[in-house]
Amino acid sequence: MSYPDHDITAKFDFPAEELKVIQFWRDIDAFQTSIKLREGCPEFSFYDGPPFATGRPHYGHLLAGTVKDIVTRHASMSGFHVERRFGWDTHGLPVEHEIDKKLGIKSKDDVMAMGIDKYNAECRAIVMRYSEDWRATVERIGRWIDFDNDYKTLNLSYMESVWWVFSQLFQKNLVYRGLRVMPYSTGCTTPLSNFEAGLAYKDIQDPSVTIGFPLVDDQKTMLLAWTTTPWTLPSNLGLCVHPDFEYIKIHDPARDLNFILQKDLLNAVYSAKELKKPPFKVIATYKGSDLKGWRYVPLFEYFTEKYEDKAFKVLVDKYVTKESGTGIVHQAPAFGEDDHRVALAHGVIRHDDMPPCPLDDIGRFTNEVPDFAGMYFKDADKEIIKTLKNNGRLIAHSTFQHSYPFCWRSDTPLIYRAIPAWFVRVTDSRSELMAANKATRWVPQSVGDNRFGNWLENAKDWNISRNRYWGTPLPLWVSDDFEEIICVGSVEELEKLSGVQGIKDIHRESIDGITIPSQKGKGVLRRVTEVFDCWFESGSMPFAQEHYPFENEERFKKAWPADFVSEGIDQTRGWFYTMLVVSTLLYGKAPWKNLIVTGLVLAQDGKKMSKSLRNYPDPNAIIDQYGADATRIFLVNSPIVRAENLRFREEGVKEVVARVLLPWVNSFRFFLGQVALLEKDTGIKFKYNPHAPLSANIMDRWVLARCQSLIKLVREEMAAYRLYTVIPRLLLLIDEVTNWYIRFNRARLKGENGPEDTVSALNTLFETIFTLCKTMSSFTPFLTESLYQTLRKFLPSSQKDERSVHFLDFPTVREEYFNPDIERQVKRMQTIIELTRTVREKHQPSLKIPLKELIVFHPETSFFGDVKPLQGYLESELNVREIVFTTDEERTCVKYKATADWPTLGKKLRKDIGKVKAALPNLSSEDVKEYERTGEVKVDGIPLEKGDLVVTRYVDLPEDGSFASNTDNDVVVLVDIRTYPELEAEGLAREFINRVQRLRKEAGLQATDNVDVFYSFEDGSGLDILAAIVKHAETITKAIRCAPADVKTRPADAVVLIDRRQEIGETGFHLSLTRK
Repeated sequence: MSYPDHDITAKFDFPAEELKVIQFWRDIDAFQTSIKLREGCPEFSFYDGPPFATGRPHYGHLLAGTVKDIVTRHASMSGFHVERRFGWDTHGLPVEHEIDKKLGIKSKDDVMAMGIDKYNAECRAIVMRYSEDWRATVERIGRWIDFDNDYKTLNLSYMESVWWVFSQLFQKNLVYRGLRVMPYSTGCTTPLSNFEAGLAYKDIQDPSVTIGFPLVDDQKTMLLAWTTTPWTLPSNLGLCVHPDFEYIKIHDPARDLNFILQKDLLNAVYSAKELKKPPFKVIATYKGSDLKGWRYVPLFEYFTEKYEDKAFKVLVDKYVTKESGTGIVHQAPAFGEDDHRVALAHGVIRHDDMPPCPLDDIGRFTNEVPDFAGMYFKDADKEIIKTLKNNGRLIAHSTFQHSYPFCWRSDTPLIYRAIPAWFVRVTDSRSELMAANKATRWVPQSVGDNRFGNWLENAKDWNISRNRYWGTPLPLWVSDDFEEIICVGSVEELEKLSGVQGIKDIHRESIDGITIPSQKGKGVLRRVTEVFDCWFESGSMPFAQEHYPFENEERFKKAWPADFVSEGIDQTRGWFYTMLVVSTLLYGKAPWKNLIVTGLVLAQDGKKMSKSLRNYPDPNAIIDQYGADATRIFLVNSPIVRAENLRFREEGVKEVVARVLLPWVNSFRFFLGQVALLEKDTGIKFKYNPHAPLSANIMDRWVLARCQSLIKLVREEMAAYRLYTVIPRLLLLIDEVTNWYIRFNRARLKGENGPEDTVSALNTLFETIFTLCKTMSSFTPFLTESLYQTLRKFLPSSQKDERSVHFLDFPTVREEYFNPDIERQVKRMQTIIELTRTVREKHQPSLKIPLKELIVFHPETSFFGDVKPLQGYLESELNVREIVFTTDEERTCVKYKATADWPTLGKKLRKDIGKVKAALPNLSSEDVKEYERTGEVKVDGIPLEKGDLVVTRYVDLPEDGSFASNTDNDVVVLVDIRTYPELEAEGLAREFINRVQRLRKEAGLQATDNVDVFYSFEDGSGLDILAAIVKHAETITKAIRCAPADVKTRPADAVVLIDRRQEIGETGFHLSLTRK
C-alpha cells in the first residue's frame, strides 16, 4: 500500500498527517512486520506494567507509554528483536470497588447474600470495559505494542503461574499465617499491605483529647494520656510510659485533682499563657520505670471481665516519645502495631488471642460496645468525647491537623486493626533485596539508591492475603485447626489431590467447594477464604505472562531479567517493589536490568489532575489539536523523565509544534522545492548518493559532522537510558540546519553556483534531513514516517524491506565526517556573525541596508586562518561590503582592563585588599596586557599573580559615532554604522525582493512556479525605490527570476494570481503576480 504523496503547497496539518501514518501502518501491518524483520537477532526484553481497564487512560499513561515506546523502538532499530505485549490488571480492589458502588454493597454479608459466583460475574463483566479506549489511545499516541497477544491476570494460565510462584515461596518456608495489626480499608473491607497504606496521605483535622485515668489506689490522682483517635478508647487495655523519662505529679487546685505526665509536656493540659504563671504545684517526680504495674480504673466496662486480672495497668516501652502528647500512651492492642507488641510483651494478651476489636467489616461499632453500636468509627468520636466529659475523664480537648493515610481505592480513612492474615517473609531478606537492587540501573539513580533503597532497608513482611472475592485464590487447603496445610502449585496438582477433574477455572466460585482428604487423619482440608493481593499477581508478572514454568521455559529464560522496565515514581512502593521481592525471593536476582522512573503529571496550577475539578485539558483533545509527536516531545523534554513532577501546559505542546516540528517540516519542504527547481532548470533528477565523496564545502562538512554528533549522542544517551538529554540536541540541530546551513547555502541550493555544486549541496541537505528522521524516529514516530515516505523516493533501490522508517537500522556514526578544525572554523564564524548582528539590530533600522565596513580584531593570526575561507558566508549573511581582519590593537582601539572577584581576593590579601581596590582602576591598558602575558603585576606595590585578576578586552571608540563595537572577550568586531546613499539604494532593492518573496509565499507558489511581477506607485511617490529597481535590476531579476515591470505594461488578459498593497518604510505601493 503506497503512502499518499506529500503536497508541498498545502498547510501541514500534524494531527491529520498522523492519522494517515496510522492507516499506513495498519495497511502494511508495520508493528508485526518490524518484529519479524528482527527475528534471529539478539533479544531485548521489556516488561509492561499492567494497568486496569476499568478506567480510561490519562496523561500519566501517555507518559509511561511514550517512554516505553521510545526505548523499545530504539532497541528494535539498534538490531534487537523486541517483543512488546500489553498486559491487564483485572483483579482486586479497583474492580470490586466499582461493583460495590454499582450494586450498593456495603459488607461481606451483602456479597454472601448475592453469592460469590454472581458477584464475580459482575466483576468479570467490567474488567475490560475501557479496553477499546485503551487500544485507540495507545495507537493514537504512536505506541507499538501487541494487544492481540496480551496477558490478563484473570486468565487461567496467568493465575496458575501465580499459584506456582506462591508454592515456591511456601516450600522455602517464606509463608506464614499470623495475627498482625495492619492497615485496613473499611471502604473495601480488607487489610492492605504496608506499601499500599503509603499511597494516599491527606492532611486532616482530628480531635485531640487528653484523658484522665484515675489510679485504683488514689482516685484523686490521674494518669494523663493523649490521643487523636478517641474511637479506640473503648478498647483500652493499658497505658505505656518510657522507662527512662522523668514524670511529675502535679496538683491542680482549680480541679482539685492530681495529674501525672511527662515533665516537659504540660502543654497537653495548659495553654502557653497559663504556663507563664503555672496554676499547679509539683508534688512528686518519678522515673517511668517507677510507674510500671500501677493499676488504674478502666474508662469503660466493656472488656473488664475478660481482662481485669491482666490489663488496666501501666506498661513500659521505649517507643514512647516526648515530642507531643503527655508521654503516656493509651494502649488499644487491636488498633496499633506497637500497642499489640507491648501488650504481648507484658502478658496482657496471647499470640493467638484476638484483643478487643469491637468494629465490623465496614468500621461500625458492634454490640460489644452497646453505647456506640452501629456508629461508624469516625462518627463515634464526638459521642465518645461527650461520654468522657460527662464522666469527668476529659481533661483537655482541641483539634489537631496531621497527615493521615487513606485507602488508595475507596478514599476512606484507613485504620490499623489486628487481623489474621497470610504473610511472605520479607524482613529477613532485606540485605538480599538491597543487593539485587544495587545490581540494576535506575534513571535517575538517586531514586533507586535513596527513595527505593530506604524503603527496602525498612521492608516489612508482606501481607499478601485479602478478605475479598475477585482475585486469584490463595492455593492453601487447611484443616480446621490449621495444623495441616497443603499448598497447591498447579491445576494438575489440585486435580490429583482432590480427585476433581476437568478444572477450567480457579476463581473462588469454581474451587471454594473443592476439598482435599487429610493425610493426617483430620477429615477434609478446605481452602482458606482469602485471595491474593493484586500486587502479588502483578509482581509475579515476569513468570505468569509466559505461563512459566508450565510452558515457554526457553522464552522466559531469554527474557528474564528484563532489559528494561518503566513506570511512575509511585511504583517504587508498588510494582517495582513487588516484582523485586518475588524475583529476589525466588531466584536471588532483580527482574530488571534498567529502569526509568518518571515523575507525576500535574495540572498547570501544580495540583493533582482531577476529573471533578476539570483542571486539565482532555488528552485526546490535545492530541487531536497538536498531534501525538508534539505531545510526546513535550512530555519527554521535561523534568518528568528525571522523576520530577511536570505541570502540564497546553501552551508547552503548542510551542513544540512552532519551535521543533514546523522548522523541521519547512527544511524538508525547502529541500523538495530545490529538487524540483533543479529538475526544471537542468533536467537533472536528484538521487541521493550515500557514497558521495566528502564535499570540499566547509558548511557541508560541518552540518554532516553535526549529524554524526547527534547520532553519537543518541546512541550513548539511549544506552544509558537518559531520554531527557536527546531533545535539546535535536532542537540544536534543527536550528543549525534551518538558521545556519540552509540560510547560508540558499544560493548554492538554488543553483547559482552551477548544477554540480547544487547536487552536492542537495546531497548534504538530504543526508541531514534523512539522518534526523532515522535518529529521531523513536521520539517522533509519525513525522519521521511522513517525511521518510517522500525521502525514500530519492534513495537508491534496496533488497531490504524499507517500507517504513521504523524498519531501518539506526544510523552508525561516520567517523570520517568528524573534523575538529571545521567545527572550530564554523564556531568562530558564528561568533563574528552573532556579535555583528547584535550591533546591527541596535544601531541600524533595516538589516537589508548593506554595511560599508566590518573590522574584526583578534590577537592571533590563526583565528583569521580559520574564518577567511568562510568570508563569503560572512559577507552574505551580514550584508557587508568589506571585511578587514586585523591584529592591530591601535587601529581598532582595543584596550585592556582588569577586575577581580573581591571576596575571593580579599581572603588572600586581607588588609591589603583596600589598597588594591583603590589602585586597580589606575592600572594602564599596557600594564593589564603585560599581566595577561606574564601573569604578574604590582598594584600599589602589592604583587599579584595569575588568577588574581580577570582581564577584559574592550574598545575605546572615538566619540564621532562612526563605529560601534561588540566583543565576547576573545574577538572584537567594529561596525561602520554610518549611512551611505549608494548602500541605502541597495537596501531598498533588497526590501523590494523581500516583498516579492513574501507575496509568492502568500500565493502558495513553489520555487518552480514562474510568474511575472508588476508594481504600481502613486504619482510622485516611491522614486527612490524605482531608482533602486533600475540600478539593481540584475540582482533583483536573479533573485525573483523575472524583471519587475510597471503595472501599466501588464497585458489585459494576464491571469492575476495575487495583488496586495505593500510598504517599504513610509512608502506604500501595490505588487501583483501573474502567471507566465
